[in-house]
Amino acid sequence: MQIASTNICERMGCSEELSEFKRGTVIGYHLCNKSICEISLLLNILQSTVHGIVTKKEATGNNSNLAIK
Repeated sequence: MQIASTNICERMGCSEELSEFKRGTVIGYHLCNKSICEISLLLNILQSTVHGIVTKKEATGNNSNLAIK
């Protein structure tokens, strides 16, 4: 029996860019006071990616073209 991978990097690919919709979803969850850990689990993306999106949103005021690699 083969077990499905639980490593986020293996499933998503660490250098894959998130869609604008997914980045917006991260910001939406952040505005609803979800923690970075909760957002990461809900969207199945790395906590470092979530942190980068939130940090750049706060610094720039927008979330378009925020490639996280």
